[in-house]
Amino acid sequence: MVGKPAHPLLRDRAAGLSAEAVRRLDEASGAMAGGELVRAEAALAAVLALAPDNIEVLRVSAQLQQLRGDHAQAVAILREALAKAPRDALLHIGLGVSLQSRGENEAALSALQQACELAPDFAPAWFNLGRLFQLQGRPAGAITALHRALDLDPDHLAARLVLAAAQAGLGAEAPAAANYREVLRRQPGHPEAWGGLSALDAEHFGQDDVVRLQQALQMPQPTPHARIQLGFALARALEDQGDYHAAFRALRKANAWRRRQLNWNAAGMRARAEAVLAAFAEPLAGAADGALGEPVIFLMGLPHAGAGLVRQILAAHPYVGGGDDSPELQRVISEESTRRGQPLLQWIGSATPADWARLGQDYLARTAHWRRGLPRFIDANRMNWRVVGVALAMLPGARVVHCRRDALETCFACYRQLFADGHDFSYDLDDIASYWRDHERLGRHWQRLFPQRFLEHDYEASLADPETQVRRLLAFCGLEADPACLGFRQAPAARTALRTRQPWQYEPALAARYGAELDRLRLLLGMH
Repeated sequence: MVGKPAHPLLRDRAAGLSAEAVRRLDEASGAMAGGELVRAEAALAAVLALAPDNIEVLRVSAQLQQLRGDHAQAVAILREALAKAPRDALLHIGLGVSLQSRGENEAALSALQQACELAPDFAPAWFNLGRLFQLQGRPAGAITALHRALDLDPDHLAARLVLAAAQAGLGAEAPAAANYREVLRRQPGHPEAWGGLSALDAEHFGQDDVVRLQQALQMPQPTPHARIQLGFALARALEDQGDYHAAFRALRKANAWRRRQLNWNAAGMRARAEAVLAAFAEPLAGAADGALGEPVIFLMGLPHAGAGLVRQILAAHPYVGGGDDSPELQRVISEESTRRGQPLLQWIGSATPADWARLGQDYLARTAHWRRGLPRFIDANRMNWRVVGVALAMLPGARVVHCRRDALETCFACYRQLFADGHDFSYDLDDIASYWRDHERLGRHWQRLFPQRFLEHDYEASLADPETQVRRLLAFCGLEADPACLGFRQAPAARTALRTRQPWQYEPALAARYGAELDRLRLLLGMH
């Protein structure tokens, strides 16, 4: 079988190098592919001694630095190479990837767009652009770029997987499922495709899916994580067959695999929660301007506790923008701790109202691009629940919405999900119950300390009487009622990654179907 011819961009990359230099460069590339970075470094050192100014040698050197985690050095090497060959699209792709790794997203975007302009028929350029858009929470841009990549190379499975994830993020579950299924048609045991498919609520798994997943789990997997992905997908497939006993057995096994990879310490988390309660026995003397932070709506809640629905409701309002999982509050706090040379709970007692105002202004400056001039802004970072006292010292005018749902449903939904990152507490029932108790204790404490700035929003109440609960939520946030917030059928076109034209996305109530399988979790939550 004859393979596809190489793209012109990939031909003659080693032109002008001696035979010995080509041999050592090939050795370096092979060693990098095999993860042998020390051998790759030695081979590259030999090549650089022979051809220190060769563009391809510099590009491969930057790749090595990227693999080593030295993204700054990779950027420096690539910029040196681009000074010699400013129209080399591969160099722009490498630069974009390295800049993104450093968190310089706008510069990375510019580099990758330049690569697409220089090589509009090169699928990897569009793939990397689409992947960056997706990482930035811009799924519409990702979809456009990834369609270009697949038009050029329908066999680009990585592009198809990222496209499916972007489509799913916009609620387009049917095309997302079709793309995941296409990957599985080509590679029947592909763990990421099975994992993505199992995350689609509207997708139904058949008995043949159960068989294929069981067969895949009998095969050697490239990584432990691949086996975990397949295990969670098998649990979902068995659930769709109504075999809840087998589904729970598969869940227990997959969660145990994942738990062994982590170093979660429930006792340590409980101690941190106790320390926060002690440090914030009373509100801090925060920023003097009581209106500072009025645009900000902080959401706190466990995964699957209804924060997603609250985001949908608020983001449908024409006066609300959002950064979703914005890390800026955590960054402001972390950088202040570094500046002071003390952890947060040690320095808060010496912070003055002027200090809190300075930190609040810093946060507002960092999030200005998310607000886009709108009167309100959503910050739904998953760590907000631990730092509400700090947030309201910095931003006394901000509001906090505590998203709550039935404890059993919330905790079991966490146990059913393989998270992309974070939420390390969720792979053991004892850990989940302990984390839930910590979260509830702090939530009640913040409610007592800040009764005027803190609202409990109940998921089940929203489903039972949506109009009353939505009006209550909007009034708390200083917003007038808007029909777009009830169902979104008349919502405006997407302005941020949070906006959607889809009706409300509900979390299914599944705990009752598992019956006695969840008796231990009920006991841990004090429900017996």
